[in-house]
Amino acid sequence: MWTASTATATTPSCCSSSSRGSPASATPWNGCSNRASWVMLPATDPLESSMIARLILAAFLTLLSTTVLTAVATAEPIDRIVAVVNDDVILASELDERYRQVLQRLKKEGRRLPDEQTLKRQVLERLILEKLQLQLADRNNIRVDDEALNAHLERLARENGLSLEGFRQALEAQGVDYAAFREEVRRQMRLQRLHRQMVRNRVRVTDQEIDNLLANRKAWGDAGTRYHLAHILIPVPDGASPEQVQAARRKAERIHSRLLEGADFAATAMAESAARTALEGGDLGWRRLDQLPESFAEAARRLKPGEISDPFQGPGGFHIIKLLEIKGEQAPRIVRQTHVRHILIKPNPLLPPEEARHRAEQIRQRILNGEDFADLARAHSEDTLSAAKGGDLGWVNPGQMVPAFEEAMDRLKPGEVSPVVRSPFGLHIIQVLGRREKDSTEDFQRARARQIIRKRKEEEELQHWLQRLRDEAWVEIREPL
Repeated sequence: MWTASTATATTPSCCSSSSRGSPASATPWNGCSNRASWVMLPATDPLESSMIARLILAAFLTLLSTTVLTAVATAEPIDRIVAVVNDDVILASELDERYRQVLQRLKKEGRRLPDEQTLKRQVLERLILEKLQLQLADRNNIRVDDEALNAHLERLARENGLSLEGFRQALEAQGVDYAAFREEVRRQMRLQRLHRQMVRNRVRVTDQEIDNLLANRKAWGDAGTRYHLAHILIPVPDGASPEQVQAARRKAERIHSRLLEGADFAATAMAESAARTALEGGDLGWRRLDQLPESFAEAARRLKPGEISDPFQGPGGFHIIKLLEIKGEQAPRIVRQTHVRHILIKPNPLLPPEEARHRAEQIRQRILNGEDFADLARAHSEDTLSAAKGGDLGWVNPGQMVPAFEEAMDRLKPGEVSPVVRSPFGLHIIQVLGRREKDSTEDFQRARARQIIRKRKEEEELQHWLQRLRDEAWVEIREPL
């Protein structure tokens, strides 16, 4: 929702054109029967007059103080507001820095670039979306403390074969400001936690969906084939009128004609696509057909490398895909299973979240002090089925547990006890008892199918949620780019 104002770039204008929206305001098993809608790619309160007044006042005072200090201390130009996003702003310096980073990356990758104005518009749109998500994270009190951040950085260092200090030195040797890098990682972790809360934990995979996927893979006969695809999305908003749908269709057809006449696909995606992959030239990476929405899979199977599909309507709008490469691959035959147990504490009206966490932390400390995990599970766990077995959940396959539980479990070595982990079911204390490799069986095929469906639905629902978040926000572009 782009709006442009001819007002000065220092104070928001109450009468300028802008876009407004409406407010946003018992085991870990994943076998729920709820079914998520097919949406292709994945809100905030509208500003009340008092909020606008506060924003105007804040901007005016900032301008006044900045102007006075500038006149006294320096002749450098003052920063400008390029966009107002609900009750926050994006400054020209922020846009310029992010544009510089994106431009540097795209040049390093050797991509053909759109013109500067088009690329800056895409970069600004991404900044707006990030700002909206961080605002929602603030409202939901989603934080990443230094302990969690340091643990994540240590994992990154280990994955690169380095100590944390060696990792820091390696980054600084490449000219990376380590303090800024830490804050960027913290910001990305907050966004991941927000996505988990708003999208991932709400996705469910049914047995019927798994049956359908396995049947389709058998029918296709090419389950090991992988497709490297690029993609352009022309969005259609929720509840679109027939006129809006036709306008989007005509735009997709015009873009398709340009591509057939030789326009570069990546540059066109950067300029025109509304997908989250736009600044990557629309690159979706390597996918199997079972990892794609059905409309994408049908289009991809008909293409040869280098060919471009006709526009087709699918989740989120109209799509154009290009098949870049294709290769065969042997499906894996081994699955790693984890033997795990847990203790579940559920907040309730008599046990507020803070007290529930305190209770869980006390139980965890008793385990670390040497008390028997199974005895504590029988006495305290509110997962009654596993509590009777000392918290034992048995051997579980990848994709069988909800994401928050599985991610914490996967980070543990046998014998280790997790920190207190929050999931949609409550607070968990997790211990891994062992791991094993199991030959490919029907169980493995179903577990893998569950993973594939979950990932696909998460991606689709995330893009849909992001579109809603953007559409319902109050955003004003303060000056033409």
